[in-house]
Amino acid sequence: MAVSRIQKRVAELRAGLEKANYEYYILDQPSIADEAYDALLRELTELEAKHPELVTPESPTQRVGA
Repeated sequence: MAVSRIQKRVAELRAGLEKANYEYYILDQPSIADEAYDALLRELTELEAKHPELVTPESPTQRVGA
């Protein structure tokens, strides 16, 4: 996967996880199943492990309990 595609996918995953977190914790209306959330987080974790330069402090993987 080309770096620009990886960067785009990382951004998509982060946005999706942020949306899911908001819906779950703030609205109390989750739109995705826990298993789907876990799969997104796992994919993001794997991409960041392979490309540590893409890790940011704001990433859902950097939160306590992630």
